[in-house]
Amino acid sequence: MNGLYDRESRSVSTLAHLRFFPQAVTGGKGCLLRGDDGRDLLDFAASWGAASLGHGHPALAESVNRALTDQAGASYLSTANEPCVLLAEKLLSIVPERAAGRVWFGHSGSDANETIARAVVAATGRKRILSFKGAYHGGTVGSVAISGHPAQGGIDKASGLSLVPYPDAYAAGSPEAASSAALAHLEELFATTVPPEEVAAFFIEPIQSDGGMLVPPPGYFREIQALCRKHGILLVCDEVKVGLGRTGRLHAFGHSDIEPDIIVFGKGLGGGLPISAAVGPEAIMNHASAFSFQTLHGNPVCAAAGLAVLDTIERENLVANAASVGDTMLTALRDLQAKHELIGNVRGHGLALGVELVSDRAARTPAIEQTALVVYRAFQLGLVIYYVGINSNVLEFTPPLTMSKDEALRGIAILDQALGDVEAGRLDPQLLERFAGW
Repeated sequence: MNGLYDRESRSVSTLAHLRFFPQAVTGGKGCLLRGDDGRDLLDFAASWGAASLGHGHPALAESVNRALTDQAGASYLSTANEPCVLLAEKLLSIVPERAAGRVWFGHSGSDANETIARAVVAATGRKRILSFKGAYHGGTVGSVAISGHPAQGGIDKASGLSLVPYPDAYAAGSPEAASSAALAHLEELFATTVPPEEVAAFFIEPIQSDGGMLVPPPGYFREIQALCRKHGILLVCDEVKVGLGRTGRLHAFGHSDIEPDIIVFGKGLGGGLPISAAVGPEAIMNHASAFSFQTLHGNPVCAAAGLAVLDTIERENLVANAASVGDTMLTALRDLQAKHELIGNVRGHGLALGVELVSDRAARTPAIEQTALVVYRAFQLGLVIYYVGINSNVLEFTPPLTMSKDEALRGIAILDQALGDVEAGRLDPQLLERFAGW
């Protein structure tokens, strides 16, 4: 065990830990992290997508320093501050007209999703909410209450929550089969136990990230949108991890050709600083004053970071970069699929990619232990990558939007070696004893 990791174990609570290997870092630049052992680690995770501009981006540092040097307070609870207003105006300018009403600011995707879950019920008078099995909308009591990820089992759900299947084309055998089964399940609910006129909102993920980087079948969310419009159900799109350029489009829902009523941003919006935003119609977002707030909500320093991120995405053409580098990665990963029996499926858009590992391709048996060993071995070789999925067997790729093709291919070469080492049985499973992951 390295020094910094050992020191942390004697001083920091593990309540917020989700660990896969003994990673400890002292700094970083661009797409590289500096380990406390002096190694450079290529970062394919970007702290679950939060470090959207990479590490130490000059535009982010300059904006934050400027905001701190001439600080416009520390909150928007009882005073308007300029960075917060500027960021709200910017967000309203980039969302579809249907959602362009008002903006609420928080600290994370968790508090944003919790706030919207409360607001839609309070404002509409409808008590039910729909969400997906496998969905992860956050870690607060209220966001867990509308989530369906098995890692959050044993925690109370909202009394009006109904969880429906997210279409998994790989598991179902085809996109058509997955879409048909998922839609039939929803129609059955509406016809029986879940009257649609009682549903306030349907929370969706345009790519179900923590549930396994599942990409919806073509046309599926158009059908969901039509059902929501028909029954007056608000469509809430959680873009926290996969939005703001990551998929090769500014908004991940753009791949599904839909227009949500409410959009939730987080993670990459702050480039590594804590800020979230929910954007939606005035009737929902202005339902009541003092409805959902914490002292540092609307912090001008974090708002300045959000502005810097959005401006940099535009100025450096990072949406196009994510699309281009993502295509390169997707091709390279599919080449690995032909080489490694462990790889059952490769999927995703842009720099939101998933590689599902299986121990038996025909049966699609989740390779749970092998997946944990692959990310551990990759870390040993200098690559940071994590895994997700309801069976903990999907490698997740969410690198900084600034990643180059050379960096992407270098990381995939490391992954190639890690897969080979695990397939050859060169790693001792005892390495995993202290790293439960999901």
